Amino acid sequence: MLSIKNVSKHFGGLKALKEVSFNIEDGRIHGIIGPNGSGKTTMFNCITGLLEVTMGNIYLDDTEITGKPAHEISNLGIRRTFQQGKLVPSMTVVENVMSGIFDFSSGDVIDTFFRRPFSKSKNEDQLRAQALEMLGLLGLAESADRWASDLVWAERQFVQIARAVVSRPKILLLDEPASGMGPIETQEVGELIKKIKAMGITPVVVSHDMKMLMNVAEMVTVLNFGDMIFEGTPSEVQSDPKVLEAYLGAE
Repeated sequence: MLSIKNVSKHFGGLKALKEVSFNIEDGRIHGIIGPNGSGKTTMFNCITGLLEVTMGNIYLDDTEITGKPAHEISNLGIRRTFQQGKLVPSMTVVENVMSGIFDFSSGDVIDTFFRRPFSKSKNEDQLRAQALEMLGLLGLAESADRWASDLVWAERQFVQIARAVVSRPKILLLDEPASGMGPIETQEVGELIKKIKAMGITPVVVSHDMKMLMNVAEMVTVLNFGDMIFEGTPSEVQSDPKVLEAYLGAE
């Protein structure tokens, strides 16, 4: 579904990614792990068009998306979350989720500019219904009318995921979805990722939480200092000497 071919990203003399190649298969939960500074978030930024690759190509199905603007890549079916878990604090939970449905290629932008103040858009009721449905599927329905500013950290992460999923993309990139969470919330994130897969969406997960990721991922790519050092099933990754050295250090 998603092919990364010899992708490199340089920031001056710093080589954040070095000719990395791997494939994301349709319907499989794919994990990307590596120590701090290994290039995981940089890879997400290159895939989603927030960073321009220095070299290499990225394909979604048969369409090359290398160098396309972020909004075009989003409309093609790749959505993402961010580690910071940012929401619009002055909006409710359901309004934040509704914002994830906007399509830059649609005529909604015209309606936005020419609509009278305080009047509903043509499809606002439909968008709200979609957002409420998604909150229900993810177990967040009771929080729909809460202000985003009142949410605790874990709740913000869950709402951010709902906002990314509501448009039902082909691929969902989750950047550290369990960051800053305790064991119970982390387990809930793992179950949420499985629910997303059951919806027909392919999750790709960057995480420092090895235990959580190994429990949900079906294939794992390991990065270290910008290089891909291993790829395999969770059991294969956990027993590979290069991976152990990257995390634990050489003796």
